[in-house]
Amino acid sequence: MKNCLPRNRFRTIAAATTVVVAATLGVTAVAPAHADPGPATAAPATTSNASAGTASAASTAALNAPASTASTASTTAPHAPSDTASAASPTLGDEQYRPRVHFTPEKNWMNDPNGMVFHKGVYHLYFQHNPQGDRWGNMSWGHATSTDLLTWTEQPLAIPQTFDDQGRPIESIFSGSVVVDENNTSGFGDGTNAPLVAIYTSAYEPAHPTRAGLQAQSLAYSLDDGYTWTKFEGNPVLDRNSANFRDPKVFWYDGPGGAYWVMVAVEALDHEVVLYKSADLKNWEHLSDFGPANSTGGIWECPDLFELPVDGDPSNTKWVMVVNLNPGAVGGGSGGQYFVGEFDGTTFTSESTEGAQSTPAGRVFAGFDDGTFDGWTLGNEPGNGKDGPWGLAPASGALDGQSPVTGFVGAGLVNGFHDGDWPVGTLESPTFTVSDPYINLLVGGGNHPHVEGTQLANDPPAGRTVFDFELPDGQTLADSGWQLTGDFATDPARNPSTAGGDYYLGAKRINTWEGGPRGDDNTGEMLSPAFTLDGRYVSFLIGGGKRTDGTLQAELVVDGQVVRSQTGPEAGALNWVSWDAAEFAGEQAQIRIRDEATGGWGHLTFDHVVVGDEPAQVRSDETSVNLVVDGKVVRTATGANSETLDWASWNVSEFAGRQASIRVIDNNRFGWGHLLLDQVMFADQAASTRLESYDWLDWGRDYYATVTYSGTPDSSSHVMQGWMNNWDYANDIPTSPWRSSMALPREVTLTQTAEGPRLTQKVVPQIDGRMDATNAQTRTDVAVDGETDLQLSGDVVKVDLTLRPGDAEQAGITVFGDDTSGTRIGYDTTTGRVYVDRRDSGNVDFHPAFASVEDAPVALVDGTVTLEAYLDRASVELFTAGGRTTTTDQVFPNADADDITAWSEGGTATIERITVTPLLPTMFLDDTAPVAPTGVTASPQAGGAALSWTAPVSDGGSPITEYRVYQEGVDAAVATSTSLTATVTGLAPGTTARFAVTAVNAVGESPRSEWSAPVTVPDGATAKPGRGTLWHDNLFSTGDYTVRMTLLKGQNATSFRLYENGILIATIPLEYRGTAPQSAKVAVSGKKNGTYFYTGELINSKGVTATSRATVKVTRALPATPVLSHDNRDGDGAFTLTATLRSGTNATSYRFLEGDTVIAEGTLTPRTPFAQTARADVTGAAVGTHTYRVEFTNASGTTTSKPLTVTVRRP
Repeated sequence: MKNCLPRNRFRTIAAATTVVVAATLGVTAVAPAHADPGPATAAPATTSNASAGTASAASTAALNAPASTASTASTTAPHAPSDTASAASPTLGDEQYRPRVHFTPEKNWMNDPNGMVFHKGVYHLYFQHNPQGDRWGNMSWGHATSTDLLTWTEQPLAIPQTFDDQGRPIESIFSGSVVVDENNTSGFGDGTNAPLVAIYTSAYEPAHPTRAGLQAQSLAYSLDDGYTWTKFEGNPVLDRNSANFRDPKVFWYDGPGGAYWVMVAVEALDHEVVLYKSADLKNWEHLSDFGPANSTGGIWECPDLFELPVDGDPSNTKWVMVVNLNPGAVGGGSGGQYFVGEFDGTTFTSESTEGAQSTPAGRVFAGFDDGTFDGWTLGNEPGNGKDGPWGLAPASGALDGQSPVTGFVGAGLVNGFHDGDWPVGTLESPTFTVSDPYINLLVGGGNHPHVEGTQLANDPPAGRTVFDFELPDGQTLADSGWQLTGDFATDPARNPSTAGGDYYLGAKRINTWEGGPRGDDNTGEMLSPAFTLDGRYVSFLIGGGKRTDGTLQAELVVDGQVVRSQTGPEAGALNWVSWDAAEFAGEQAQIRIRDEATGGWGHLTFDHVVVGDEPAQVRSDETSVNLVVDGKVVRTATGANSETLDWASWNVSEFAGRQASIRVIDNNRFGWGHLLLDQVMFADQAASTRLESYDWLDWGRDYYATVTYSGTPDSSSHVMQGWMNNWDYANDIPTSPWRSSMALPREVTLTQTAEGPRLTQKVVPQIDGRMDATNAQTRTDVAVDGETDLQLSGDVVKVDLTLRPGDAEQAGITVFGDDTSGTRIGYDTTTGRVYVDRRDSGNVDFHPAFASVEDAPVALVDGTVTLEAYLDRASVELFTAGGRTTTTDQVFPNADADDITAWSEGGTATIERITVTPLLPTMFLDDTAPVAPTGVTASPQAGGAALSWTAPVSDGGSPITEYRVYQEGVDAAVATSTSLTATVTGLAPGTTARFAVTAVNAVGESPRSEWSAPVTVPDGATAKPGRGTLWHDNLFSTGDYTVRMTLLKGQNATSFRLYENGILIATIPLEYRGTAPQSAKVAVSGKKNGTYFYTGELINSKGVTATSRATVKVTRALPATPVLSHDNRDGDGAFTLTATLRSGTNATSYRFLEGDTVIAEGTLTPRTPFAQTARADVTGAAVGTHTYRVEFTNASGTTTSKPLTVTVRRP
């Protein structure tokens, strides 16, 4: 994000603007001096949003989860404070933040989309799922189905975790893909139904007897179209003995090198996509590797590889390699990048990989290349044996225990990794006078922003210390008046604890891991003696696990009622929290530590309770570089958990002429607790980050693990879908009882740009059917000067906006708005960027990384920018630049915040047009369409077939009113019935057909059933058809002609197939009449110049006979060139233009143009090769010369006349 962001009308924004710089993942090795005991049964220590655990941890467990997440999430009901009546649970689908047109599971955790496949008219969306709780863990495959990509039905769990005989998990089911094995190459088929085969990552748990900590690829198969699955007994089928080999995407390749299955997967920490091939999905051969390339700021995950035509031209195709990564995305945290290039069946070669970036222009203030800090004030931690964090001189690169450091310029840089992450300190430049509009600097290391109002120390607030737990040795909490229950009462000597946590004060504290015999599985309560609330604030230090269900928290109890509560941060470090208790002044209160949580991070650490009139200052954990003016931080940047430095830029023009300094702060001792800095420059322009030169699927924070559906019928595009969340805060978003949604599915195509072919995206066209156009509202030509009320609202809507920023510095709209909050979607004319600002979007405080601004470069077109935004209660999906740039963000608005208003800053803008169209809900409707009927059978009979089937197992909550019968290859139903049988009539003799059945209720139509076995209508033939003759009528070599087939003798056919250059272009049913002559014709139009070869087949119940061959040469596809004339003999401003095509290929339409302006147009009736004429009457032409031309067009293209000049001498 940039520093040039809009001021906010809802609250005062801190002067400091945070710049998050993303680059290459670095794994650092450090053992903190005060290690939290951690979970007794913790999830992996280093994960897909890995902070920086030890190198060994990273090599064994970089999993699809946040660090230190519980392996089994709690499902205990939230504790209801005794002074609060429990509110009735909202109706399913009506919960706050529940989307209405996005898929969410009914309950529990969801992340990556998996195994997305289109099969027999149904879209199958599998997904990473925790069936036991709403946090990451217990990874299994959930499942949902849809016929339109928008209306989803959640199905039973598809592929669950694997357990041993003792009930311990030994295999988690990580991400993968599903293919339809049409030719049964795997051998899993039963001879009647093509198997669906899932290729997934087996993530072996610590209890696995032989593969603990490893990841390998395994198979499961389904013989009922994807609803139930059997794991292959020969798993795994591909094992590299790696801890980070995962996320296979498999597709069928058929090219010059052969036909086979291709797998793309990742070696996550190596930033490599590994490619394999197989003939049977069970035995795999290595092909090649791709990467590292472009962004390597985080582990690589969830790859994809697919082919697309450029601008829809099937003769010009490219391959697209998608690589998701976390962190390291352009918006911060997790996201997806892509590469465009060639794939030859063995190797993917990128044509869009960016090379090294040159140093931007500017004056170097500090390059750190002379071996000294050159006047900077060094603040290393006193007593540190390695002079950490900065050392005594700039570093020349990586230090001991640090991954390679890249991206710096010259011989030296500031490297805060002396003695690892543990030491803290500051480094400050000499003062200087701000003279240039920008300061550019290279930043890397940890992503820990500066937060205004925090302290670098850990000092308690002024006030009365109520509990510091520094009891005399031998005295217990129970001895001092605390009441202990459960595990904490079994051995009172454990409390207070002398171990666990960091940043406690003194030697003793409460730690519920240490406070009983069972570590994280300890449960119970600790209730303090009463004390007087003689100050406004109750402040304390808290650390440990985080639960949002009331099972793990510190509580303030007044008159027996819980009036305040606080859970932990899911971290070992304690930090200050303050409760405002002014309303209870003078009353007696107690502190209760409640621990009903088990499993990973099922403990709290608690210390130093102070009652006073001032709140505590939160201790900063920043690793930041800051611009300080008049003692205040006014600009700031941080790293991105990366050892590669990237450019950050500050617009400092408002401080011109003032004294300033650069202050570097490392106040973090833990994962990624260090900062890298180099090449501080004063410049006229902002430096572009390396990240912005790469190609991104999305510029927002919440579009990850995005891959394509397999099996979709349109080869000119693919359908992609991603997880709408970010590993930075995924486990903490404030939704219940579900956590996470999928983004809207998108249709992606390749478009030629100045940089080469690049992806263009739009929401799938099925969304058009959910537009409530009747209730759409439009405003046009609205002048926007400051805050402007549009009298528009909606929280499940599509917004189409054309904005002319005019002379405003920034302008746009606010959505999800009320009197105090809103999400801004705007355009910044000073930077040329579109942005989504969610810093005041209701609930933003649930995680420090959430409040943010996402922006992307988008050029104005004729002074305007066109925005297309989909809003769905808790999300914004923004499409700009015709779909070339997208921004996807979650937001969590205040209840009932749905105003849509306009605003401008620094000038006046114009909304040329805004339309707000309600979206009709597709999810959690009261009733649903039925599920599909089953067991469809068909038997042939004269002129048709008789069908029967079994009713659906569920009618969707509404009675079935009708069944519809579909014939394969026919769009509309061919029969209806109100019973479980039907008769199809009107089929020609010899017709072979399969049938499917749907059920209909008041809500809608079910998916289609499986197809019946094929049946053939009797035709009476005694032999296969005779040999037909093909001929054509293209006497004039145009692009429009008819190909005809004549059969003069022999047995009749029941159908005729015509092929053009080997491709089937038409199938025509024929009436069987014994041996009577037969004929058929196919109209062909719009052909370009070239030679076309036609062959045919005649089919009846006895066989197939090839026809003769016909060759058509097209040499005159385009219209002949028209000649333009005029009758302006008297030179006035009224005359007639005449366009004449004297002979040759005719046109079907014409356009008269003056310059590039169309002045007349119309249709023509083609009668090739005869003449055609078109006329245009001109009146009021100004004195002077006028140049005209005419275009004649047919299906093959357009021909343009020579220009004609008409001179007007008088009005």
